[in-house]
Amino acid sequence: MDLQRDRLFHALTRIVWSLDSPETLSAYLGQLGRDHRKFGVLREHYPAVGDALIATLRRFAADEWTPEAEAAWREAYRTAAAIMVDSAEQDAAQSPPWWVAEVVEHDRRAPDLAVITLRTAQPLPYRAGQYVTVQTARWPRVWRPYSIANAPRSDGLLRLHVRAVPGGWVSGALVRHTRQGDTVSLGPAMGTMTLDPDGDRDLLLVAGGTGLSPLKAIAEQVIMAGRRRDVHLVVGARTERDLYDLPDLRLLESSYPSLRVVPVLSDEPDSDGPRGPVSDALERLHDWDGHDAYVSGPADMIRRTVGELQRLGMPLERVHHDLLEADKLAVPSVPASPSRL
Repeated sequence: MDLQRDRLFHALTRIVWSLDSPETLSAYLGQLGRDHRKFGVLREHYPAVGDALIATLRRFAADEWTPEAEAAWREAYRTAAAIMVDSAEQDAAQSPPWWVAEVVEHDRRAPDLAVITLRTAQPLPYRAGQYVTVQTARWPRVWRPYSIANAPRSDGLLRLHVRAVPGGWVSGALVRHTRQGDTVSLGPAMGTMTLDPDGDRDLLLVAGGTGLSPLKAIAEQVIMAGRRRDVHLVVGARTERDLYDLPDLRLLESSYPSLRVVPVLSDEPDSDGPRGPVSDALERLHDWDGHDAYVSGPADMIRRTVGELQRLGMPLERVHHDLLEADKLAVPSVPASPSRL
């Protein structure tokens, strides 16, 4: 239950942060309500959770808790729950609570890393940059999020980059115990780090570790859209051996002249390319004026990169990331952008 408490805390934090943006808040709650369907959550479960939340706040707020505060919290929870319930019930009319997917390829690229290709029995709608939660037969009712590493395709295939982390139940099962022909369950696509369909700025994509997944999908989306946009994909890794997807990235680069893939190695001082933390290399690589930036990787890497981009003069509204997701996934026993469990 530690993980569930962490997730509830992150959800409450997200809701509070979004109070001044009703549209953003409504979209987040709707997505959360749809995602809860895979746990079998029903309308009648929400009042019980609300009562438990109020009782917890009342106990720990102690003398600072007032009738007015309780009334405000109850009303806020009722409003949030109503949005989530309505969204879930509308979604139930057109989509399953989860999708069954067959493993059609399992490519073990390192002892702790695999690239897994899946085919769903029913079409799973998503946008490049989003992620899905995954459940394996080995760990029923345990779901972990993984970004989709390809743009939507006509054949419906999805590719995941999975690194097994210490103590990671689902990541260990996916990397070490999953084979071609096995099946997994996928929750609905989530995440807001997606391309603006009307955008035309050049792109800076900054990836760390398996945070490459959603950015590779975004790069593919740009290529498939046929609109001419320069794309710099900066991939941070410790050593050349950690560039597990570089051959595929070079193939992608060769098919689209406006794509430039730039590896940045932090632990190989004799490498030919940029060296050091990926955030420190940005100023030396290019002038990013006029670009939109997308950043994905461990939470600390995202924070450093976003801070560096702001220092270089990029407005914050042009820097896109799923930092709250990376934070949530980086708690002990959980993934990142999002290093995944």
